[in-house]
Amino acid sequence: MPLSLPGYAGDWLERSLDRQVRLAVTGLSRAGKTAFLTSLVNQLRHAGLDARLDMMSCAREGRLLGAQRQTQPDLSVPRFPYDQALAALEATPPDWPSPTRGISELRLLIRYKSRTSSRHFLGEQRTLTLDLIDYPGEWLLDLPMLRQSYQQWCEALSAQLTGRRRRFAEGFLDRVSRLDPAATADEQQLADISAEYARSLNSARNEGGYTWVQPGRFLLPGELDGAPVLQFFPLPMAQLGDPAALAELPADSNYQTLGRRFEHYKRTVIGPFYRQHFRRFDRQIVLVDVLSALNAGPDVFDDLRHAIATLMQSFDYGSRSLLSRLFNPRIDRLAIAATKADHVTPEQHDNLLSLVQALMAEPLRDLRYADVPVRSLSLAAIRATQARTVEHDGKRHPALKGTTESGEEVLMFPGEVPSKLPDADFWQRQGFDFTAFRPAPQGSGEALPHIRMDSALDWLLGDKLR
Repeated sequence: MPLSLPGYAGDWLERSLDRQVRLAVTGLSRAGKTAFLTSLVNQLRHAGLDARLDMMSCAREGRLLGAQRQTQPDLSVPRFPYDQALAALEATPPDWPSPTRGISELRLLIRYKSRTSSRHFLGEQRTLTLDLIDYPGEWLLDLPMLRQSYQQWCEALSAQLTGRRRRFAEGFLDRVSRLDPAATADEQQLADISAEYARSLNSARNEGGYTWVQPGRFLLPGELDGAPVLQFFPLPMAQLGDPAALAELPADSNYQTLGRRFEHYKRTVIGPFYRQHFRRFDRQIVLVDVLSALNAGPDVFDDLRHAIATLMQSFDYGSRSLLSRLFNPRIDRLAIAATKADHVTPEQHDNLLSLVQALMAEPLRDLRYADVPVRSLSLAAIRATQARTVEHDGKRHPALKGTTESGEEVLMFPGEVPSKLPDADFWQRQGFDFTAFRPAPQGSGEALPHIRMDSALDWLLGDKLR
C-alpha cells in the first residue's frame, strides 16, 4: 500500500533535513536478528532510565531522552512483534522470541537534545525517525539469483553438492537423475521433485547446519506454498549438456518449463522484495553467527563464508548527497557484528572479533575501496550467561554460568575461539563446544541485559544524534 500524501510529504521533509534513517538489520537464519531488533527497541525505550548505554555518546552525555513506537509507514505490512518477543523473554521459564516468518516493520521516534541546535531555529530538542524492517533470513539467500540465468544457477548449485553436503540431497539427486530435460513436462512430476528438493534444503540447514540454501522461500513458502512458482529445482551438471541445444528445446519441455518458473520467481518474488526494501537503506548492520559454524565443522564454516561474501554484493554502498538521500538511497555506514558473544568467556571476545573480520575479509576490502565507514564488533543483543571464574589445581580459570536450552544449569568453559580462519590442523585439534543457552530470567519492565549493544547503536546512529 502506498504512503498517504501527508505521510509521503512528511518522510520527504525528514529525509531532506537528514532526520530519518532506514536501518538494514541483515542476518542469515539463526544469526539473532529478531533478538537484535527486540533489544534495540528495548534499549532506546529505556534510555535515561535503567538501560546501560555508556558507550553511546548521546546517552552518556544525558542528551538521549528516549524513544516511542509509531505506526509504520506502510499499513499493509504487519508491525514488528516487539510485545510478543518481550513477553517470551519475561516468561517463566524465559524463551527466545519466535523466529521471523514474514515481513514486518517498526518505526521509532528517538527524542534527544542536540549539542549544536539553536533555540531560535529548531529548538534544543530534536527527533530522529528510525525505520526498521524484519524479514526471514532465508529470503536474503535469494538476492544473488537476480544476477543469474537458470543455467548459471544450476551450475553453481551443482558445484556445491559435494562431500558431506551431498548426503542431504541424495533423495533429490536420485529423483532428478531420472528426469529427461527434453521430455514434455509433467506437472505432478515437477511438483514431486520440487518437494523432494525442498526437503533436502531443510535437512541441509536443520541437520547439517549449512547456511547457503536456495531458494530461501522453499524453507518458508508462506502464501506461495503449493504454487507452481515454487515448483522448480536445479538440474545437475550431467543433465544440462550443450547450452545451445537446451535453448532450442520446445517450450513445454522440462528444461524450458523449469527455466520459465525460475525467471518468474525472480520477477514476481525476489524482485519486488528487493525493490521495496533493500534499495532504500541508509545504514546496515550485518549479524554473523560464527560460533555455530565452528561447531558444525570446516565445510559448514566455508559455506557461511561463501554465503556472506555473496550476499554483500547485493547491497548498494557509497557516500550520499542530499539528492541521493532523497532519490537513490545508499548505505553509507556499516557495522559487522559477531553475535552470541555471551556464549564465550570475555577474554575470547577479541578472538571472536578477529575471526569475523577474517571471515569477511573480501567484502571488507571492497567496502574500504568504496570509502564506506565500517566497524566490526562482537555483541550479545540479549545476554544469556554470566562470566565466572573457577579454581582448578590452584589456578583460576574463566567460565560461563547459564541455563542450556534443555533447562540444565551449567558452569563451563566452552573453549577457545580461533583468531584467524581455521586451517586443517585446527579442525583436527579443536576442542570447543559452544552450547546454546536459553535467555536468563528477566524482571518485568526492566531493560534487557546485553553486551555492546550501546557500541553498535553509537556507531549506527551516533552521528545523527549530535
